[in-house]
Amino acid sequence: MARDPAHPRDQPGSFWDERYEGEDYVFGHEPNVWMAANEALFEPGMTALLPGDGEGRNGVWLAERGLHVTTIDASPGVEIDIQVADLRDWDAPVGAYDLVVLAFLHVGPDDRATLHRKIANTLKPDGLLILEGFTPDHLGHGKGGPKDTRRMFTEDRLREDFGGLLDIEYLEDLKTELPASERHGGPAAVIRLRARRNAS
Repeated sequence: MARDPAHPRDQPGSFWDERYEGEDYVFGHEPNVWMAANEALFEPGMTALLPGDGEGRNGVWLAERGLHVTTIDASPGVEIDIQVADLRDWDAPVGAYDLVVLAFLHVGPDDRATLHRKIANTLKPDGLLILEGFTPDHLGHGKGGPKDTRRMFTEDRLREDFGGLLDIEYLEDLKTELPASERHGGPAAVIRLRARRNAS
């Protein structure tokens, strides 16, 4: 699909610059709950990639634990080591990271599978991917998130996107409560994935 510079999805930097221009943290100060739940798997010195980390809450939390963090974001609104780029155009290094965290990174259905495979390929063999995002059940259940179910995640979509690249250790969709400090805090329908880059 051709990109339309006038459409918000094709100028993500401008969209997120406007979202972050206030003084308050849009998504709170605390790290993503699912990422933090896997803290025992993180070690000082690991290299971590956090695409779309926005205000940097997750990257800063990992950096405080001794990980070397790179963030790729369309908006230069963070104060850690960042590369400003549209992920669709980003020249992704292959086999560079021990950890990738995708926290509520929802892209259009035409880009999702390609982007997921690109990101999976940045992992070293046995590298860890942590993903959390909204499922279609979130519509009418919680606030925030995409309004188009095609931008949301299902188990089948994730298995198809990462098939042949990642070995899934954990995959579950569930109803939960997101922290009240986040703009989309409260009841939520999410999916959580933990997977490792296979050796092939």
